[in-house]
Amino acid sequence: MAGPQTASTPGKFTTGSTMRHVVTMTATGSVGLVAVFVVDALNLFYISLLGVEELAAAVGFASTLLFFMTSIGIGLSIAASALVSRALGRGDRAAAARFGGVSMVFMGLSVAVVSFAAWPFTETLLYGVGARGETLRLATRFMQIVLPSSPLIALGMCAAAILRGVGDARRAMFVTLSSGITAALLDPLLIFGFGLGLDGAAISTVLCRIVMIAIGIWGARHVHRLMAVPDRATLLASARPFFAIGLPAVLTGIATPIGNTYVTREIASFGDQAVAGWAIIGRVLPIAFAAVFALSGSVGPIFGQNLGAKRYDRLTMTLRDSMIFIVVYVLTVWALLALLAEQIVFVFGAAGKARDVILFFCYFAAGSFLFNGAMFVANAAFNNLGFPTWSTFFNWGRSTFGVVPFVWAGAVWWGIEGAIAGWAAGAVIFGIASVWVAFRVVRRIADGAPPPDQGIPAPPPAANSPFSTGKASTIG
Repeated sequence: MAGPQTASTPGKFTTGSTMRHVVTMTATGSVGLVAVFVVDALNLFYISLLGVEELAAAVGFASTLLFFMTSIGIGLSIAASALVSRALGRGDRAAAARFGGVSMVFMGLSVAVVSFAAWPFTETLLYGVGARGETLRLATRFMQIVLPSSPLIALGMCAAAILRGVGDARRAMFVTLSSGITAALLDPLLIFGFGLGLDGAAISTVLCRIVMIAIGIWGARHVHRLMAVPDRATLLASARPFFAIGLPAVLTGIATPIGNTYVTREIASFGDQAVAGWAIIGRVLPIAFAAVFALSGSVGPIFGQNLGAKRYDRLTMTLRDSMIFIVVYVLTVWALLALLAEQIVFVFGAAGKARDVILFFCYFAAGSFLFNGAMFVANAAFNNLGFPTWSTFFNWGRSTFGVVPFVWAGAVWWGIEGAIAGWAAGAVIFGIASVWVAFRVVRRIADGAPPPDQGIPAPPPAANSPFSTGKASTIG
């Protein structure tokens, strides 16, 4: 496990095999993601055992809205990781510590403002996404317990991003994994043991977030000392570079659910069986392609550290090796899905159109993740090399022009399989285009173009920096 580094220690990712760094960071990131998806599934499973249909529906509606809060946290954590990794690549550990501290402040305040502004309107928002009657009442109660804890999970995500920025993949993984383990233990205890039902699930969620932030801060602050308490001057100087990356990344994150909503609506026109099949695919996808989803956040610090160190040749190597990883991984998973397609149908008891949807996806559409994964890698390059608006452009392009016309045309001409084929086809165009632009961006930097963070100053030295000549002080 990575230990603390001194101010003179070069960034971990500026030396050694870039492929090894890509594989290690992605593998550990995948474990954390799988833990989250599995625990979410178990949460719904435990609630369903109570035998009240409205309870499971309530959790589903609440999760839809809570996802947007999580999207804000994911986007801003990309900014934290990018700034910390760039500073470490430059060999400026003091600036990295200050960026770590201001990232925690900006993350906590941003998510707190949004969550507390939304809290009085939870019932209205849930009604807007389709909750009605008893389901609406239960979902509102669940949201009102969980929503105020959104800053906690955001801060935990930020701490994990700082750990990824320094290259401590295992501790970053443990931040997420600890939350999953805690949920696996607390959910049945609170839901059944104490008889709290839906309230137990909500309380368990809050407690898991407390565990997550505690472990994250321990690693980032006590082990790596990358969380310096910022003063006013540091906050003002850091706001522009932080939000210049964070805001486009947030916009990037919320594009995907919007595109998926349209796909679901089109599939719904073919009946409940088709929707059931698509829902099963939605459960299989995150686990089967966990490494693809984890890759964007995992390889970002590798780009950031090498940019800061001006190792521009390693930027090209990282982009190339990430693409190779995607091809090998997706082809392997695609082959496994094709081999196990009938078993997946059997396990979920799918029949009729649900079976058709699952088989078509496993045999054909799963291959589109070659291009989705390529776009995720390109997004990581854009976000960490100073071009986050390209990431926003391609994600929104994929979720609109790469979804709506393709899915609509496919559904009209070839039915349910055509709709899914259209969803997959859109990924090909935007995946190829984003990779082409990403290589051009890296080539420009390698050819001597001004570094993208030029003109964006590092935070000024602060008396409360643990690496300054003043009194050491860190969050805690």
